[in-house]
Amino acid sequence: MRGEARYGLEHELALLRDDGTVADHRSLTHAQVAAVVDELPELPGDQPDLRIGDAGIRRKRWYAEGYERLDENGGLLRFDPKGIEIRTRVHDSVEAAVDALAADAVTLAAVAARHGLRPVAFAHHPQLSAYRLDPPPNAHERALMAASPEERTSHLHMVTWGPDLNLSFPESGTDPAVLADAAAKLTFYSPYLVPWSFSSPFRDGRVWGGLSARTARRTGARPAALAYLPPDAPLMVTDPSLVRHAGIPGEVGRIEFKAFDAVPAVAGEEPADGVGTDLPAALLSLLTGLLRDDTLPGRRRTPDAAAHRRSALRGWADPAVRAGSQAVLEAATAALAGDDAHGARLASLARRLARRETPADRMLARHRAGGGIPGLGHPTTHGAG
Repeated sequence: MRGEARYGLEHELALLRDDGTVADHRSLTHAQVAAVVDELPELPGDQPDLRIGDAGIRRKRWYAEGYERLDENGGLLRFDPKGIEIRTRVHDSVEAAVDALAADAVTLAAVAARHGLRPVAFAHHPQLSAYRLDPPPNAHERALMAASPEERTSHLHMVTWGPDLNLSFPESGTDPAVLADAAAKLTFYSPYLVPWSFSSPFRDGRVWGGLSARTARRTGARPAALAYLPPDAPLMVTDPSLVRHAGIPGEVGRIEFKAFDAVPAVAGEEPADGVGTDLPAALLSLLTGLLRDDTLPGRRRTPDAAAHRRSALRGWADPAVRAGSQAVLEAATAALAGDDAHGARLASLARRLARRETPADRMLARHRAGGGIPGLGHPTTHGAG
């Protein structure tokens, strides 16, 4: 990809109650989430960059995230919430996008606190492994699932959270082949990109044995990356999707990476002490460099599920995963040589890789020290999980 990049972020957040437990679809109602969103400002200037959607739920930068159950005629029957998502406008720099996200996360936290809720950047539900459609899908819902790979697997997102990191390169244009190639490159190298974000070592109320339950369960069934094409462009058919039509003009040319675990935007938002809030910016720099790079040849139209599971289980303890991460980091660093801001952020990733330390490693160390499992309640109440 040529030229300067533009950036946007989508940030899914779980909600904790005052007792430290996850407020999920079993106890959280759409009305409770809507009450938080209703108090947040609606800014009309955002609309060119943000898709609203047919149901009108996404009018603001903040909106209720969850699963829509539809009746036989396609009407909204019920909305099962999983949390709140924040979306930024498109910005001309990494710093501007990340600062905007952090400001909106602080605003959300202040409002949510008045409702007894705290937004947290979880990657996988610490207690649940599945969201079950109850009642089972009706004929209309089954037809929607059959028409789209993402609709068919959309229930998987109800027990996982994570960011979408969006990049566009205006100088590179909107040629569908170029955009699809960029998404295919990110898809190929995804197993080596995601370890920097691993933060889901817990599942079903216990340590599950790896570093990213989210990656192990989602990536492969769900896309690692998507490219947004002009509305009249032909779509390559893959399962899961690699490309889709833009829903609004501002989406045309967007390349979206969807496979990272949850990363914190503000201090205190993460479930692992000491992770820091520099990861979103560093990961945007990594994607920028990888897309600017013209040396790495790998391309895949669909994610390699087995490679993602291997990465999720062992992370950088696996020599092949470590070598792959080193290769993408070196390629990105070379492609961004001379840009001090990008370089500093990539250097921070190099230090994490050299230590072989992911956020999940910090979470596991705290758990071994008796710190409990985030989301199951305060350690004083639930012990070590």
